Amino acid sequence: MVVARIPAESFPPRHAGTGPAADASPGSRAGRRAARAALTAAGTLLLLAGCASLGGGSSATAVVLESRSGSSVTGNLALRDSSAGLRITGEVRGLKPDSEHGFHVHEKGDCSAPDASSAGGHFNPAGAPHGRMGAGAHHAGDMPNIKADARGVAKVDQTVAGVTLAAGPNGAAGRALVVHRDPDDYSSQPAGNAGPRVACGVVPAAP
Repeated sequence: MVVARIPAESFPPRHAGTGPAADASPGSRAGRRAARAALTAAGTLLLLAGCASLGGGSSATAVVLESRSGSSVTGNLALRDSSAGLRITGEVRGLKPDSEHGFHVHEKGDCSAPDASSAGGHFNPAGAPHGRMGAGAHHAGDMPNIKADARGVAKVDQTVAGVTLAAGPNGAAGRALVVHRDPDDYSSQPAGNAGPRVACGVVPAAP
């Protein structure tokens, strides 16, 4: 079992009494921001711990999905190499209840644009047409749609064959994971008509 230690500085500071220090109280805006940052840090560390405890792969990392295109979609994902390919697990939150969404590896590890257009197109080192994973020609970054439950939360557990965290032409490190507003139809070119990019997270570059 792997235990993730969360640094004390990840949590909002405690203050006694009144005065300026009260600005960082749990009920204040600053306090709420600090609490959200702490939860994100904790979630990322726990995902990394989960990756390491799963075994079966030589590399593991975590990706934090941030909202884009004016959405409130976020998520935490764990990535690890396995004998079958790159396994991606975790959850995506803030989706419309009972909805489906395109989910892909994109070529550039840059989520800086408000609409995540900075992530470029789908990861496609072979120059293949867009399609469906496991059903003929497709991009290396093409994956099945994710499905939200009644709470708007999608559980993710997918393995991308032929992709790895290791450096190289088939490496996902230094690229991005993107969630789209609409489902991928697996046929429209070049990206499955999946609509705007509502969440984006960078896969850390390989050391």
